[in-house]
Amino acid sequence: MTLSESGTEPSKVNIPTGPDGDELQEYLMLDTINKWVEQEVAPVAMELEHGDIYPEKLVEQMKELGLFGAIIPTEYGGLGLSASLYAKIVERIARCWMSITGIFNSHLIMAAAVLRFGTDAQKQHWLPRFASGELRGGLALTEPDCGTDLQAIRTRAVREGDHYIINGTKTWISNGIYGQVFALLVKTDLDADPRHKGTSLFIAEKGDGFTVSRKLEKLGYHGIDSAELVFEDYAVPAENLIGGKEGFGLKQALGGLELGRINVAARGVGIARASLDEAIKYSQLRKTFGKPICEHQAIQIKLADMATRVEAATLLVEKAAAAYDRGGRCDMEAGMAKLFASEAAIENSLESMRIHGGYGYSKEFPVERYYRDAPLLAIGEGTNEIQRIIIARQLIERNPV
Repeated sequence: MTLSESGTEPSKVNIPTGPDGDELQEYLMLDTINKWVEQEVAPVAMELEHGDIYPEKLVEQMKELGLFGAIIPTEYGGLGLSASLYAKIVERIARCWMSITGIFNSHLIMAAAVLRFGTDAQKQHWLPRFASGELRGGLALTEPDCGTDLQAIRTRAVREGDHYIINGTKTWISNGIYGQVFALLVKTDLDADPRHKGTSLFIAEKGDGFTVSRKLEKLGYHGIDSAELVFEDYAVPAENLIGGKEGFGLKQALGGLELGRINVAARGVGIARASLDEAIKYSQLRKTFGKPICEHQAIQIKLADMATRVEAATLLVEKAAAAYDRGGRCDMEAGMAKLFASEAAIENSLESMRIHGGYGYSKEFPVERYYRDAPLLAIGEGTNEIQRIIIARQLIERNPV
């Protein structure tokens, strides 16, 4: 099945008229992604998603495309893409199959933590291997009793000579089964006040004492593995402490999550747009009372609202990505984009299902997948309730009386 047959058209990219390097890079990259999605992803997405099958062939192709090094600078073997271009790539892929964007996004959050906070030696050692996809992984933050409140983590690291011994459990870890290395948030000081100063972030490779206890079954977001990780007297070299100093783990993890929230927002745009595309197509084919349902005002109102959500979400993602590219703090912008785009995905997927009627509930159409995937976006990388708090606090901080 081609993308046009599924109702998901390739992005329209204007061919640059001048020699501007950035514009040309964007055109060529998006054109490459469009062709890959159309030729390789679309024909297998539905089968892999319904079977919850890890897309090994697509992962190898993503390595060849350089997606595991998308935002890693060229000096470390990455593509060195801006967050703005990266977000467009994520949106394009998510319109076809959201799951595979998570395979490289979780990996790049880990890479971003090393890039922004790691020592020179850590960058030289890890980033080239991350960029090539030789080592893939993600971010290990969440625990069975701790999600939003990361200061309450219980996974403990105790220094013994030139190693730390780690014990604890992490859950809902993307790439947990097929990944080889993770940015692991632990407690190094139980008595620290404030609590966040007792957290540290390590680069943890799988090995003795590091096991995957189980794969977690999910409503949607199939194909990518989500797992529970167990650490029992797991020894990690002290040189793997990101930045080389204890007490900065929460700050480092949250810094990486800014990119993750932009990714989630871009996924939201992708699902919202795909839901709209499917609804537009179906509403012109389906007839009731002697005319296509797109001629009924009730359907037109739905389509208008869906299209407006897509455009508004797109602009918020672009603004957040631009703020990230400037290098300043962008938690408010990323939070706004993530909040609005994820809610747009949920609302559009439901409206598209309603427009499709019974067919929207069928696995023969992609709409039911959008409906199952979208709610994750309101939860992952910080719940939407937390995004609202972040936004409000930043509004007050940036606008003192």
